[in-house]
Amino acid sequence: MSNNSSRAIVSSTTYEDGQDGTESDWQLPLTFADKRHTEPIEGETESSYPWRMKEKMKTVSVALVLCLNVGVDPPDIVKTQPCARLECWIDPLSMSPQKALETIGNNLQKQYERWQPRARYKQSLDPTVDEVKKLCQSLRRNAKDERVLFHYNGHGVPKPTANGEIWVFNRTYTQYIPLSIYDLQTWMGAPSIYVYDCSNAGAIVDLFKQFAEQHEKEYEQSLSARPNAGSPLPTPPPPSFANCIQLAACSLDQILPMNPDLPADIFTSCLTTPIKVALRWFVKQNSAKLVSKVSLESIDKIPGQLNDRRTMLGELNWIFTAITDTIAWNTLPRELFHKLFRQDLLVASLFRNFLLAERIMRSYDCSPVSSPKLPPTYQHPMWQAWDLAVDLALAQLPAVLEDESKFHHSPFFEEQLTAFQVWLDLGSEQRTPPEQLPIVLQVLLSQVHRLRALELLGRFVDLGPWAVNLALSVGIFPYVLKLLQSIAKELRPFLVFIWAKILAVDVSCQADLVRENGHKYFLSLIQDTSMPSDQRTLAAFVLSCIVHNHLPGQEVALQGSLVSVCLEQVNDKHHLLRQWLVICLARLWNNYDKARWCGVRDSAHEKLYALLKDPIPEVRAAAVYALGTFMNSVVERSEHANNIDHSVATMLLNTVSHDMCPLVRKELVVALQWIVIVFENKFLSVAVSELQRESQSSSSGRFMSSSGFTGPPLPPLGPGASSELSSASSPVNTLRRHASRDRIREVASAGRDLPDSTTDWKLKRVSSSSSLTSLNSSLVPTFTVSSAAAGNTFVSIYQKLWQGLSALDQDPHPEVCSMSHQVTDYIRDQAKESVPKEVSDTKISASLSLPPSPSNRSGYLTAESPPASLFGNSTLELNRIAISSPRYTPLTFKTRNTVPNTITEDGTLAEDSGSQRCPLVSTEFVSWSTKHFSQPVMTGCDAVDAESGFYYQREFRYLRNAQVRRDAREEQRRAYVSRLDHQVFSSRTSYVPTALILHPYEPHFVVAAKDGLSVWDHITGSRLAYLRPDRGPPGPHFARYSAPP
Repeated sequence: MSNNSSRAIVSSTTYEDGQDGTESDWQLPLTFADKRHTEPIEGETESSYPWRMKEKMKTVSVALVLCLNVGVDPPDIVKTQPCARLECWIDPLSMSPQKALETIGNNLQKQYERWQPRARYKQSLDPTVDEVKKLCQSLRRNAKDERVLFHYNGHGVPKPTANGEIWVFNRTYTQYIPLSIYDLQTWMGAPSIYVYDCSNAGAIVDLFKQFAEQHEKEYEQSLSARPNAGSPLPTPPPPSFANCIQLAACSLDQILPMNPDLPADIFTSCLTTPIKVALRWFVKQNSAKLVSKVSLESIDKIPGQLNDRRTMLGELNWIFTAITDTIAWNTLPRELFHKLFRQDLLVASLFRNFLLAERIMRSYDCSPVSSPKLPPTYQHPMWQAWDLAVDLALAQLPAVLEDESKFHHSPFFEEQLTAFQVWLDLGSEQRTPPEQLPIVLQVLLSQVHRLRALELLGRFVDLGPWAVNLALSVGIFPYVLKLLQSIAKELRPFLVFIWAKILAVDVSCQADLVRENGHKYFLSLIQDTSMPSDQRTLAAFVLSCIVHNHLPGQEVALQGSLVSVCLEQVNDKHHLLRQWLVICLARLWNNYDKARWCGVRDSAHEKLYALLKDPIPEVRAAAVYALGTFMNSVVERSEHANNIDHSVATMLLNTVSHDMCPLVRKELVVALQWIVIVFENKFLSVAVSELQRESQSSSSGRFMSSSGFTGPPLPPLGPGASSELSSASSPVNTLRRHASRDRIREVASAGRDLPDSTTDWKLKRVSSSSSLTSLNSSLVPTFTVSSAAAGNTFVSIYQKLWQGLSALDQDPHPEVCSMSHQVTDYIRDQAKESVPKEVSDTKISASLSLPPSPSNRSGYLTAESPPASLFGNSTLELNRIAISSPRYTPLTFKTRNTVPNTITEDGTLAEDSGSQRCPLVSTEFVSWSTKHFSQPVMTGCDAVDAESGFYYQREFRYLRNAQVRRDAREEQRRAYVSRLDHQVFSSRTSYVPTALILHPYEPHFVVAAKDGLSVWDHITGSRLAYLRPDRGPPGPHFARYSAPP
């Protein structure tokens, strides 16, 4: 077969389908596209919105002051005939004046009790100044720091004066006596709320602030006039009237409406009986548009109770609450909304009803006033929704009055949920908050619409932390907390999702969950293996937040067998579930010794070893993080605890130090730092031995080996030991595991020739790291021990860990290298302070003349660890051979003192060392992992969003690639019939290229040479980039090109 025919066959088989291949492009797996590659490993920078009230308050006392003087009109107001007469829906002229006054007072108290039944009510009917003073002082004394309400009805007395005075009576009711608001402030104290139902009430509001400032000035003057410090008289608290709330029936110079169709106390009626007033006003305004048989008399016959949402009256009250909350939420500043509508139940009810009073009274040319001042709300569009709900209710009222079973519930909430859904479906990215959010809050109270409301609420909080903050600020928290008591399984997916979103933004909610036993809900959910893995992942995340730095949460989770529950599912096929089960364990036993020992009993650390080789890097990093907190959680050190930590650290270093993902290696450094901190003296001994060995090496004129070890020839310790000793001076990767026990016995026998343990030198932890310099003189004799002791035939666990950390100092990833240096330099700096000056100077001068040691991280943990009992003699510790690269940057003294000195001279923690240790290094891996739950997960990523910029870029690239393939096919066909004699690119390089890779679609290629990597554009002939190694000995060449996963 000829060459031309064979080429034709290849051409036809390669492109016989004739398709562009764009469909297969979309199915190609993407590399280096995970979040660990595309974003920094950092936690959420956006802080949670302060949605919690700084202090919850309640109105505990109410003073009802009525100045009616029934039968006598005030002299400064001329009433129309007929005029408004009803007071608390009672006609005072229908009975004797005294009885009418008492009846009105009792009715007013009942109307207030609907909103705050637990308050203490006191009536003062047509009082004198002394009676008002006595009443106010008594209520303030009993209320202490809680709020007191002062309700004033001045329909039977003159209008308030321009000097800030209201009117009461003398004892014989023959004169009107002025009562200054200044005095009233003094008697009422703060916090208080004032309701003024009288003409010209706005004048009181304006002068109230002036009197408050006058109180403050007088207080400052009284303090300056007091005797010097040391006076036995206590300093009175400063007056604080800034938080006082005022509600006034009308503005300055306005009089109350006298329309006979209205009650005389229309303002009080709106505040205390809003539904009745709203319905009567609606009937009056729309009498011609309503069905027949709907009259004012039928309004009073509406069946049901205000607090029963299943009845017509209760449903109307429910709708009214939702609408007024929505108006306030969309109109008021957030802080003011919280103060007026979420802090105090009675205040919230009064201000909801105040919005209605503004709407109704403005239709009669009367403008209610409040302090703090509210923006106008009487024309808000939500009032139209209220009118529609009232219209639908009144349309069926005649039939309901005949037969209550004919009552049909209002479609208001269903329609509002639909509007909320439309906002979620069609809203743009730059959208204002949905006005229906407070209504969704109210819908959660209904079992009929609860499931749909939770679903929509879950979609809303999934939009991001801003949405979670909005939901929390509107008051969603107590509702979803209460729903955890529900046993309905259909609510589980939505509740666990919403709670995961809440805790991802504000972890402080953990305390509320523990206090209300909400953790049990998630414990039962995670134990139910029939639940989907993604829902159990959410439950694991919620539980990890509950136990995060929260001892009560850790205690209840441990009682709920969380350790065993997580370990049972730690090998689940869902990688995100594996990751968060491990993180949950890590947070559970972090600084909680009981949970750690529970994990020991369940062999938790051994079960986590398997995850160190998990195919998912995030799972491996979580396992390393969990084992690191496992080692840091021991309160009282023991030989058993030390042996466990030694094995964990050894396993980590053996398994993870070569992990291709820097995310995992960074967690390794963080985990190993706890061993360094806990056994600081042991590592100080190794570091001092390193300095001494390097000084001896420099004085003998020899260089360190490539593995970082050197030393004098080692004499045999006994018959037949020469071969074993020769291996001890060789690189660590040549140590054999089967020889370790023989070496232990030889070292034990050699140790008998050493000085007595009571006289040899020990590194002792003192109150300050810098104090180790005082031990310099005692260090010198230690360097002159016999060569037999210097030639130990095994490498201790601390030396091996030190070698591993020293190898990480040379890690190719800059962050891993920097973190490892921070840990090793912490020990090296203290060791340098401990070594005598002449030894340190020798070491430093030698290090300047020595070439840097190449990194060799393979096989430095192949030998078995000797028993912990052999490490008690610090003289043996001092003479272990552990030499690493002398290149490091010393830490400052301030950095070295960040670790508490709680280690005793034998390397174990003191008994009172339960306080948390300060880390030398840390990462934000767990915080970064938490961002998965605070960011949108329902909407999908940009890669699948057909309207995202990332999607458009990929689509363009795939279309471009298809065109390149078509052009390549055409060029390939023409290549068989035409000559290829056109030169595309030519250039000279400094070194001979060792490798060349062409990009399949871009006009780029990469050339590897001795000096580095070059990226070229073969169309323009320009070099686009040049890369060369930034560390290591001069003149390196690339032997392999790879990148971490």
